[in-house]
Amino acid sequence: MKIAILTLIATALFPVVYSITNTNTYSLTIKVENLRNSKGVVQFALYNKEGSIPDEFYKKHFKILKGEIVNESSSITFKNIPAGKYAVNILHDENKNGKIEKGLIMPKEGIGFSNFQSIGFSNRPSFSKASFKVNENKIVSVKMIYM
Repeated sequence: MKIAILTLIATALFPVVYSITNTNTYSLTIKVENLRNSKGVVQFALYNKEGSIPDEFYKKHFKILKGEIVNESSSITFKNIPAGKYAVNILHDENKNGKIEKGLIMPKEGIGFSNFQSIGFSNRPSFSKASFKVNENKIVSVKMIYM
């Protein structure tokens, strides 16, 4: 009787345990080149929800990493990323304070978003415009924009 109950429990739990241990995750590498200098760090913020971008104070991110700058370039790899839609926001944080430094309105430090070559009042970043699918290991290049 005990064996029958244990077999029944194991059979019932197998699909749950299998789905937890067999979750597909991927590596997402983000690269940026042509920084204006090698001062500071590059902050890479990864987003996975509609409405999360813009995020001026970096409060809505899914994950965030900082990368060293070597020869005016930087890259990082987010590991164990579940399949889904993501967007990236980068900041050339020259003074290493984790914040976007602004002039009157525009950023003084470089910023960038996945899928964006330029940013302006008529070309504002949003999650839907910046997002891309991750369903395999992926490398994404982001252009740094200086105002």
